[in-house]
Amino acid sequence: MKFQVGDKVVVMHSNEEGEVVDILNDKMVMVDVRGVKFPAYTDQLDFPYFKRFIEKKLFPEKKEKKFIDQIPVERKPPDSKKERIAKVADGVWLTFLPIFEADEFGDDIVESLKVHLVNNTPTGYLFSYKVNYFGKAEFELENQLFHFQDFYLHDVLFANLNDNPVFEFEFSLVTPDKRKADYYESSLKLKAKQVFARIEEIKKKGDATFSYKLFDHYPDKPVEDKIDAAPLNASGYRIYDASRARQHLEPARQEIDLHIEKLSSDWTHLDNFEILTQQLQHFEKYFDLAVAHHLPSMIVIHGLGSGKLRDELHELLRLKKEVKSFINRYDPRYGYGATEIFFQY
Repeated sequence: MKFQVGDKVVVMHSNEEGEVVDILNDKMVMVDVRGVKFPAYTDQLDFPYFKRFIEKKLFPEKKEKKFIDQIPVERKPPDSKKERIAKVADGVWLTFLPIFEADEFGDDIVESLKVHLVNNTPTGYLFSYKVNYFGKAEFELENQLFHFQDFYLHDVLFANLNDNPVFEFEFSLVTPDKRKADYYESSLKLKAKQVFARIEEIKKKGDATFSYKLFDHYPDKPVEDKIDAAPLNASGYRIYDASRARQHLEPARQEIDLHIEKLSSDWTHLDNFEILTQQLQHFEKYFDLAVAHHLPSMIVIHGLGSGKLRDELHELLRLKKEVKSFINRYDPRYGYGATEIFFQY
């Protein structure tokens, strides 16, 4: 290895000096330039001694006398902080750094991926993170993500991508804002073929990482439309108390089971789309009943399977204003095959 941790280096394409802070593999190191860390190939770096030597003057230049009216007026420098925010404030990203190892034939193969959470916004977040394989959480983490900083999460073996991992996040603001949503969820599902194509792409470009955007801006709190019933009442319309309507509704259920054999006795002729449609319709019915009866929570049993039903349910729950939060964690009764929903009214 040409460089070691602690070596001072020069980034040749930008002529900036930095320091090696980590050795990634035989061809890559992590460099720190004025507090910004990024991976770089060793052939893009050099030691700073030659640069300093050629910049050093053998003989000092003769200083010319300048008069006061020849000195240019000093201009106020631009607001570099605002310029930096305008330039790089492009959202929150999940970034992958492939780690290459030489095989027995001398070819470079991807052994693992270093996973970083990158915050390119001026806002700090609290986050919870987990990786699921076949609906089972293999890695979980909760921490804080500072503004314009990145956070190393963990390494993922490249071979594990064959199991189609799902990377799930829940974000909230470090400093609560009543105008902003209480939380925001985002997820990313990767396939090995998809990642392999991205790796080949960055190798051609000479880049070190590839990224997926989780969100652009933290969302605002949804605003509920309130209707003033006074004009309708004054016009002769009868206004009913909706709170009394629940006594005429079908009872709500604290727990619903969406396995198709529980919903239909004649389901074997149905295709996958028809099964999923029936399951989602059943969920919507009892979700509305739970809200109408002001249940504090409910449990939806969706099973494991391919995870399609679970993913569809979670996507629906993210859009419903009555949902305060939901979680799919291990339960001795259902394993990871159920999601618990908590309501807000």
